[in-house]
Formats: sequence, structure tokens, C-alpha cells
Amino acid sequence: MAYRDLREFVAALRRRGLLHEVSARVDPELEISAITDRVVKAGGPALLFREVAGSSMPVLINAFGSYERMCLALGVSSLDEIGERISKLLSLKMPGTFSGKLRELGKLRELAALPTKLVGGRPPCQEVVVRGDEVDLGEIPILKCWPKDAGRFVTLPLVITKHPETGERNVGMYRLQVFDRNTLGMHWQIHKDGAEHYRHAEKTGARLPVAVAIGADPVLTYAATAPLPGIDEFVFAGFLRRDRVELTSALSVPLEVPAHAEIVLEGYVDPGERRVEGPFGDHTGHYTPPEPFPVFHVETITRRRDPIYHATVVGIPPMEDCFLGKATERIFLPLLRMQIPEIVDIDLPFEGVFHNCVLVSIDKRFPMQARKVMHALWGLGMLSLSKAIVVVDSGVDVHDHSAVAFHALSNIDPRRDLVISEGPVDHLDHSAPQQFYGSKVGIDATAKWPSEGHDRPWPELVAMDPAVTQRVAERWAELGIEGILP
Repeated sequence: MAYRDLREFVAALRRRGLLHEVSARVDPELEISAITDRVVKAGGPALLFREVAGSSMPVLINAFGSYERMCLALGVSSLDEIGERISKLLSLKMPGTFSGKLRELGKLRELAALPTKLVGGRPPCQEVVVRGDEVDLGEIPILKCWPKDAGRFVTLPLVITKHPETGERNVGMYRLQVFDRNTLGMHWQIHKDGAEHYRHAEKTGARLPVAVAIGADPVLTYAATAPLPGIDEFVFAGFLRRDRVELTSALSVPLEVPAHAEIVLEGYVDPGERRVEGPFGDHTGHYTPPEPFPVFHVETITRRRDPIYHATVVGIPPMEDCFLGKATERIFLPLLRMQIPEIVDIDLPFEGVFHNCVLVSIDKRFPMQARKVMHALWGLGMLSLSKAIVVVDSGVDVHDHSAVAFHALSNIDPRRDLVISEGPVDHLDHSAPQQFYGSKVGIDATAKWPSEGHDRPWPELVAMDPAVTQRVAERWAELGIEGILP
């Protein structure tokens, strides 16, 4: 199902008992994040804080913080469902018969939801309009999450820009530090599309219009986090929702914004203008250091009459953003296989905070194929920032981290099976001696062949006889063991 807006998703969470509503008064500085950190790490529910000091707006947080809630947000029973839809579209071929063509054309209905829909009038996101000197970001319960954060940060924004030359739209998720009542720091990391739009604006010397939507429907919020070079995030959201995304024209900038968003900030960034942003307790589990970033000047705030402020807290995993990352892992696996067909499965462990570790299983067919896969991944989109890649054989479940560790530790000869490479690293990687550039390691934990220089016989794994295993299962109650096991 497609949610029309954030509040429909909140209602769905409430109906399923996945939302806890807090009526006690809470402080947006540190207290909400301290509560959230404890709840997330305990596997707890989404939280809706009704009474927030200094603001009339409630705060929704941890809405995506479990597999169940992430599936509910995307309208699926399993995150792999979307990948299966993508696989069917990628394999679409027109057969020779007329009836066959009709069957295949039916699959193209998947694409019918893609175009966005522009709505006029007075959409919900513009029920209240505040302009000029009346703009005051202090009315929004923006959180200070960690003790050494430089201030309050918007942590779940949909930042909308257009390329100054091509007009191509980008919707990204970049944190925003509140500087004062109408300016924020725009954390455009060097590898992001928003930063590329800003670099082109600097070439021309013209202001770059920006709109920031907060509290969109959950599919739009997810789409802003997805690695989609060259694909419009709102169009991708339409595919995920199976329904067109409704946009409306912003009031003071030439951009379109989600018509049903809770809050929209409109304004601009000036080329060449930067202020020191940070520190900020980030998803890496460390404070990112202060650094100059562009300044977002807010000229207009539009919102609903009774908006919900949607936020998240990042930090040492597991945190809510881990489940957004897991959605990307499963959704984009078919596209990854299209580029590297020997890949069977992939896992991005929470502990790797998206870019530090990739676990991948392959259907190995020729010598040194694991190395081919490593280098292919290091040349592919945001996976190019991966610091460690572990490759195992197809029979290993990459989601069983204990099994991967077993093979990685028992199957390798370090001199032969470790690959050290160099290349770009994540903007936030504090371990690299130079910012943006560092070394990577690949670990070939596949079984080795004589053609790979391993002349000794490779031993078989120890495994129980399946027939005995089945017989034991049938006698389980008779053995009386069930009652003594945890």
C-alpha cells in the first residue's frame, strides 16, 4: 500500500502496536536522543513525543528502526520483494507470439506509477506560510543529539536541488546544523549529488535554490537515502509506492516539493559562502570534526497547521539508519547482480556502518574470481568507498556473520588471500591518513583450487548425515531434550 503522507504511516504503526506515544514533557536537547538510543538498542518501538519543550510540534522518531517497520514503511512483507520486482523488470524480454507480448506488456504496469503528479491549489504542506523576518527555526523542535554536537541538527531532511545547467533534480539526505533563526549548515559531502550541484553553481556565481522537506511519506524519505545516480528519487519512490508522487510548486524557489510533507524550508545557498559546521555525533559512532560547509538561507517556511517533526538519531550501531541501509542492500541486489553476475548474495553488517565492510558470496567458476569481484565492487558507485570486502563461496550464508567469520579465519593464507588496494574513502572516514583517500582490504575466503596455486587437497567441511539429522528431529520429543534447551 502507498501512504498518502507521514500521518497515515503513523496511524498504521499505531494500529499494529508498533508505536509508543509519550505524553510526558521531554527536552529536544539530549533527552529525546538519550531515550531513543536506549529504545533502539533494546529493539523497541517507534516513538511519538507529544509534549516537547519549546515547541507545539510532536516529534516522531525510530519509525524505521526494525525490519518489521521498514517493511511496513515500504508496503511489503519482505525487503526482498522489491528486489524481485526489479529482477522481473530487468529480465523483461518480448517473445515472438502476440499472446506472449501481451503477458510481458502486463509487467510494464510496474512502470506506470513512475511519473510525478503536480498538484495546485493549497496543498497540505502550505496550509501555513511564514516568510522573511517571521521565519524562526526555533519554533521547530530540532534535536541536539549528543553532548559535544555543535548545536541542533535536522537529521531526516529531504534536500531538493536542481543541477544549474541540466535541470536534473536531486533529492538527498544531508544533515543541517541550525546556526540561527534562518540559516543552517548544509552538510554536502564531497561524493554526493547535492555537492555536485553546488560546485556547478560556484562556477557560474549564481545562487542555488534549495528546498528541504521534513516529514514526507515514508517511501519518499527512504528514496532520499538511496544511492540513485541519474535516477530521479521522486520517480523511484513512485515505483516503490506503485503510485505517483504528488508534488507542488514551492512558493519562493523554482522547485517542486512533496505536497503532503509536514514542513518545507525554502531558500538558497550562495556560491563561495561557507561556515564551520560540526562537530556532530555521526553514524560512524564518532564525532565528525568541524569543517566548512555551505550555508542554507531560509526565506520561507511552509507547513501543515499541526505538523509532526520527523527526526532520527545516528551513532554507534545498531541505530534506526541501519534498517534504511538494509532496505538498500536488498532492493539493489538485482542491479548489483546485473553488473557482477557471479554474485549470489551480499550483506552490509550494521557494524560496518554502510561503507566499512561488505560480505559477498559468489558462484566461483574460474581462478581468482574473488579478486575480480572485489575490484568490480571497488569500481561501482558508492560501493567504491568500501574499506573491507570479504568474499566467500556460494554455500555460505553471508547474513550468518558467525559462518562468514569461520570461513574468513579458516580458509585464508594471509600472504596469498589478502588484497590491499587504494582509492576513495567516505568523507566521514576518520581512519584514513588523508581525507577522502585511503587503503582498502579484500579477503578471499573461498576454497582454493590447484589452479590458484594450492596444490594440496582442499578438505571437506564437517557436516552431519542428513538422514540421521531427520531421525533425531522425529525423536526429539521422545528424547526429552526440548524442555531443557533455552
